[in-house]
Amino acid sequence: MTFHFQKPTGWRFKPGRYVDMTLLDPSETDSEGNVRSLSIASGPHEVTLMVATRMRDTAFKRELKKMPLGSQVKINGPLGCFTLHCDTLRPAVFLAGGIGITPFRSMIVSAARERLANRIVLFYSNRRPEDSAFLQELQEDRK
Repeated sequence: MTFHFQKPTGWRFKPGRYVDMTLLDPSETDSEGNVRSLSIASGPHEVTLMVATRMRDTAFKRELKKMPLGSQVKINGPLGCFTLHCDTLRPAVFLAGGIGITPFRSMIVSAARERLANRIVLFYSNRRPEDSAFLQELQEDRK
């Protein structure tokens, strides 16, 4: 499931990074708490900050799913250093499974938009095509 948030004014990030998201005043919580690290699935050029997650039965994800439009969350980040390398002579080979596609989606859509010379090869595995986040978008010809 994808979730879209308004970006804070002037907020910037490099594709491949993540945020720590805190739910504010949730109606329920569990032993894992109210904070999760979520990869940013959107590219920096996209209007919203998009994250995606597999919807397991946890208090955090139940709360996230039922939040009304316009709800606020606390975002800490961007964090991490998992970004596309700058060596255009060396291919970038991405290996993703399941919802682990999210940082790669950010890098791929950004590289395509910026028309980077990097050659990107993506290996993406899931049990079933219908369980594959962003599959149709990733299969589009971006030449």
